[in-house]
Amino acid sequence: MNWPSVGVVIPTRNRPELVRQAIAAVRGQQYPGDVRVVVVYDQAEPDHTLAATGETPVAVLTNARMAGLAGARNTGILALDTDVVAFCDDDDRWSADKLRRQVAALQAEPTAEFATCAIEVEYEGRATPRLAGRSRVTVSDLARSRMAMLHSSSFLARREAFAPDAIGLVAEDAPGSQNEDWDLLLRAARRAPVVHVDEPLVRVLWGRTSHYAYEYATKISSLRWMMQRHPEISGCRPGAARVYGQLACWSAASGNRAAAWRFSKEAVRANWREPRTAIALAAITGAVKVENVLSALHRHGRGI
Repeated sequence: MNWPSVGVVIPTRNRPELVRQAIAAVRGQQYPGDVRVVVVYDQAEPDHTLAATGETPVAVLTNARMAGLAGARNTGILALDTDVVAFCDDDDRWSADKLRRQVAALQAEPTAEFATCAIEVEYEGRATPRLAGRSRVTVSDLARSRMAMLHSSSFLARREAFAPDAIGLVAEDAPGSQNEDWDLLLRAARRAPVVHVDEPLVRVLWGRTSHYAYEYATKISSLRWMMQRHPEISGCRPGAARVYGQLACWSAASGNRAAAWRFSKEAVRANWREPRTAIALAAITGAVKVENVLSALHRHGRGI
């Protein structure tokens, strides 16, 4: 097999130890082709001591586009000339054969442009695998569910797929750079099913290390942005109910009971079995706190 060159984009901000671990895992890949790393600092002073030469060179850049995760990723994409581009967040770690397995799966599908893999969620020292149960992911799959196991640190795509007349770059207008990964998946799946390796080849760290853990207003605005941008979601009753249930939960967590009640009613109209509605209603009445429910779910590798 002719192994294509791979460029890995690692956006980072104020997490020096974690980003070093992420870089080490990428440099430790058992991949037969060329690999290079671009670390992009967003809203932080770059640490040029991370730059390295050798078999897997590391370049350090500063986000030259819109501030935020999306702009940092796009800075890295545009700085690369490799055959394939992969993403890795600074608080996640790849298994040693991640690239080899994914590139082989992508190369086996000449018309495919985008690939993902399953993940292992680490929360409070406990690791939980999250599998998709399939080898292809379609638009209808992604409209029905965000499919959290298709994490951005598992994204791998042919570089030409990021051209304006193809999938395009990461959406920098996503509120707070949230749900830009779901948006990218949907845009990719519209062109061709996403190739998925259903093994946990990425360990994802959940918890307070996330820059977005408790930014409820941003969560709400980014979900509404997704609904407006992708009619497939509102056109899928279970998918719409899932989003409305999330909106209800985040509204309740932020103290906006009127909005939480309104979104709960929309969720029930779309799918009365949607479990997030029950969480939101319990939070509205004060029976539970959304944060406590979220922590309990995280212990099992799940989220709201």
